[in-house]
Amino acid sequence: MTIKFRTSVTAFAVLAASAPAAFAAEKVTFMTNWLAQAEHGGYYQAVADGTYAACGLDVTISPGGPQVSGRPLLLAGKIDFYMGGNLLQAFDAVQQDIPLRIVAASFQKEPQVVMSHPGQGLDKWEDLKNAEQYILGDEGAQSFFQWMITDYGFDPAKRAPYTYNTAPFIADPKSIQQGYVTSEPFAVEKEGGFKPNTFLLADYGFTTYATTIEAMQDTIDKRPQVVQCFVDGSAKGWYNYLYGDNAAANAMIKKDNPDITDEQIAFSIRQMKDFGIVDSGDAEKLGIGAMTDEHIAKFYETMVKAKVVPEGLDIKKAYTLDFVNKGVGLDLKK
Repeated sequence: MTIKFRTSVTAFAVLAASAPAAFAAEKVTFMTNWLAQAEHGGYYQAVADGTYAACGLDVTISPGGPQVSGRPLLLAGKIDFYMGGNLLQAFDAVQQDIPLRIVAASFQKEPQVVMSHPGQGLDKWEDLKNAEQYILGDEGAQSFFQWMITDYGFDPAKRAPYTYNTAPFIADPKSIQQGYVTSEPFAVEKEGGFKPNTFLLADYGFTTYATTIEAMQDTIDKRPQVVQCFVDGSAKGWYNYLYGDNAAANAMIKKDNPDITDEQIAFSIRQMKDFGIVDSGDAEKLGIGAMTDEHIAKFYETMVKAKVVPEGLDIKKAYTLDFVNKGVGLDLKK
């Protein structure tokens, strides 16, 4: 099968109709790491508007969730691409000698935030370490919290477990709590009746790329056209989702996750734009999905300093720049 690049949706349809055997779309499965939401919008957009189909892919998005572990399915060859959280998982794969690579980073900034109550002496980043308790999940306590301790002097004894329920934070005005900028602040506003102070960790030095696209090295070696099509299609999908008509994509998201509301989706999209989650930094010149060696090396050094990852990893085994930084989709930004 031959993958055709930079072909319009209309042209692809004509070619497919005249030679269906030669241009049959290649089936691809992309698994996300959580329930369908606006934070996955670019991928749904690329399915909904035919962007993936235009270069020869029939993409199925398989939503993740609390009981779903997608990375083992990627390693077993059951899915083609997986939505990683951030660079730390890829560093861990290098440490375990797993031939997995990040081929694009859809988010320039991880949406991870720390929230505080306004008017409680916790209105600035440098004040947060004075909170009476830090409500943080286990994963966060082992990753970004170690950086907060090392670089900013947060007290590990003040950490309290986060059970993904905002009630304890709302009830304790002297506490701080982790969250995603696209999610927990919305819940606090709805349930607590106040707008929390929101501090995006990326803006204070936790500079990992996030919402990555992961593929196995075997896929990269044997199906590079498929990888390029998926990476390019995803970039275009994100531009169209953020700056164009995203109604069809949102309808797909709500079908896959009936519990999500239009209000939540609208809030998440606004936050992604306001905080530069997708379209900022390297992406402004190189296109959405961009990565650079320098950016990744700097984050790795930060994590080594915080003793989150060991020294001496060959971190270039964690990613490849072969499919990004081509400016794909920049012309779609409005």
